[in-house]
Amino acid sequence: MILPILAYGAPVLRKVCKDVAPDYPALDKLIADMWETMYNSNGVGLAAPQINKDIRLFVIDSEQIFANKDDDEELDYPDAPGYKGVFINAHVTELSGKPWSYNEGCLSIPKVREDVTREETVTLEYDDEHFNHHVKTFNGITARVILHEYDHIEGKLFIDHIKPLKRKLLQGKLTDISKGKVKVDYRMVFPK
Repeated sequence: MILPILAYGAPVLRKVCKDVAPDYPALDKLIADMWETMYNSNGVGLAAPQINKDIRLFVIDSEQIFANKDDDEELDYPDAPGYKGVFINAHVTELSGKPWSYNEGCLSIPKVREDVTREETVTLEYDDEHFNHHVKTFNGITARVILHEYDHIEGKLFIDHIKPLKRKLLQGKLTDISKGKVKVDYRMVFPK
């Protein structure tokens, strides 16, 4: 089932999320719905807070970035062909590598894109959808997607990484988004 995505301004987007227990009700269905919602909205990642759940759960599919590139587009990332997976109860254990900038956007903040600088490598502990525990290192564009979604479960947004003056200049657009004054081709819920 395609779920509506919460817009900027929804309080749950600023909450540090709580861990997910293996007996969380209908977790398999929730994960399936998150995949369907993410693909329907042309996203490469989706975190539980974006669908109004304050739990440490996100899904990513950076394989799409490589699969959807134009033939003449050069994508020189060390993580090709990307990674698709479910991250439950993720916790970053190490950030490393040279920080690099990339233009990011967010399904909860539609029509806003900004350059964000992040480390090139992330190591994290997490459980997969079967609650198998992993400690894994990701780099390149996959690390970036993971860090973006990880921010969501920590109550942060990509705009928190941009300079204060730039954020101030975006305030009008952010206010419009929170009031529902934005057109998107996927279902959204706006704060009251």
